[in-house]
Amino acid sequence: MIKVGIIGATGYAGGELVRLLLGHKDAKICWYGSRSYVDEKYSSVYRNFFQIVDAKCLDDNMEALAKEADVIFTATPQGFCASMVNEGILSNAKVIDLSADFRIKDVAVYEEWYKIQHKSPEFLPEAVYGLCELNREAIKGARLIANPGCYPTCSILSIYPAVKEGLIDPDTIIIDAKSGTSGAGRGAKLPNLFCEVNENIKAYGVASHRHTPEIEEQLGLAAGRPLCLSFTPHLVPMNRGILVTAYASLKKEVSWEAVHEVYERYYEKEQFVRVLGKGECPETKWVEGSNYVDVGLQIDPRTGRLIMMGAMDNLVKGAAGQAVQNMNLLFGLPENEGLMQAPMFP
Repeated sequence: MIKVGIIGATGYAGGELVRLLLGHKDAKICWYGSRSYVDEKYSSVYRNFFQIVDAKCLDDNMEALAKEADVIFTATPQGFCASMVNEGILSNAKVIDLSADFRIKDVAVYEEWYKIQHKSPEFLPEAVYGLCELNREAIKGARLIANPGCYPTCSILSIYPAVKEGLIDPDTIIIDAKSGTSGAGRGAKLPNLFCEVNENIKAYGVASHRHTPEIEEQLGLAAGRPLCLSFTPHLVPMNRGILVTAYASLKKEVSWEAVHEVYERYYEKEQFVRVLGKGECPETKWVEGSNYVDVGLQIDPRTGRLIMMGAMDNLVKGAAGQAVQNMNLLFGLPENEGLMQAPMFP
């Protein structure tokens, strides 16, 4: 049985980790860490766990936790994991960080976009970007996993095969993305109040969203060179879900069937990436509550562009589900263990 500790267990991603791990036959949660709710019953914070979880919230002491747990999930704000992790912790436990602290290899880029100093750059070379469909073998032997961001996960999986196979000019990529409000976290913020969000849709982080360099870095690796793209996220009045619509110029005329064959070849063995058929567009309602990503494709012959679409649940494949998927790889378990929930509808 894998002993699991969660720091940040009372945030949305932390709560989703608890929900998924309670259904995992090989994992047992030994630490519900939350700086804001120390000594309070976890089920009083999330009443959906009433009479399911009896434990009280503990603090965020990673040093103590590493002596009790086999793996630590840090579902915490940027900067926390980097400020806490050290050789002693990594010698005792695996760490899967759900923040951006170890996703970007260039410290200067991280500090420019996140506006904080990186406290442990010495661990960046060994940290593995935890997008399982791309880095499965490297993940298996890692001590420190950088769990990808929600927007980057959906964007990269929707675009990666087209970049890797040279179907599109990567410098022409434009990503239009939309997310439910849970992506902004559980903290009280004026822009996320019901009256501010309901009956409204808005762009934010225009030309400045912090997930931009993460997407550029990973797609740049696929392209074999650095690239620059446009990424604009939008907030929509729903709890969960991400929809990505990405556009790029085709390098040459190609049929839909040829593009679809490329995507099928890349993802045919990937349980959690579902490539849709001709004329089918991804919808968030068909992936809600699951670890699945639905990918759809369309060619616009008039403009010579490929339109790449993706939909997923930002709290599952975009955070907690992907983290559990990484844990399964780290401990040699079936990759889908604890993640077999079918999407919820309605």
